[in-house]
Amino acid sequence: MDKAVVLLSGGLDSTVCMAVAKSQDLEIFPISFDYHQRHRIELYSARKVAAFYGVGRHLIVETNMEAIGGSALTDPEIGVPEGDVKRADVPITYVPARNLIFLSYALSYAEVLQAKYVFIGVNAVDYSGYPDCRPEFIQRFQAVADFSTKAAAVDRRRIEIATPLQTLSKKEIVLLGQRLGAPLALTHSCYKGGEKACGVCDSCRLRLKGFAEAGVIDPIAYERRE
Repeated sequence: MDKAVVLLSGGLDSTVCMAVAKSQDLEIFPISFDYHQRHRIELYSARKVAAFYGVGRHLIVETNMEAIGGSALTDPEIGVPEGDVKRADVPITYVPARNLIFLSYALSYAEVLQAKYVFIGVNAVDYSGYPDCRPEFIQRFQAVADFSTKAAAVDRRRIEIATPLQTLSKKEIVLLGQRLGAPLALTHSCYKGGEKACGVCDSCRLRLKGFAEAGVIDPIAYERRE
């Protein structure tokens, strides 16, 4: 059985991404990150999702991006914006180079495990405006990955960066997750970090819009549903 490292935040997209990897009969190894994010509660969801899939090991890496700051998700002095953010903008919730850092850890882990794939749930349709979610970034990271590990450069054992949600809308992600039996009720997408999702931050609004367009009731609890 081929192995896959799956970046698992505990949110909707990463959980559906893991469901896709599982549906391909891969042995999955989730990796999550405590980067001192405001919404660290997502790690609780990540643990529950990993347990749902009965994984042998769920690796949680601590890396202090709060020390770098520059984002509403890591700097307590910057508020999380409410309402829709223009898709052309890079919002203040962007964490500088986060996916570059996370993918580097995942690639390292995949090399040690002799895994064939690294799965990441980035999306460029109903996406958040983050540059490290774009197809161009993934293509270039793949090119770097092909030369940056002994596995690929010496042993000719390429580690593929898989992005099964890249071209899907939020509606399509919800429907895919439902079809694959992903535990959507265990996920947490809110940027504010409360026990209940706020319902008004950009991440919540994008998620609720996707469920509404899919004709599916979002199973998680919200402070407000607009």
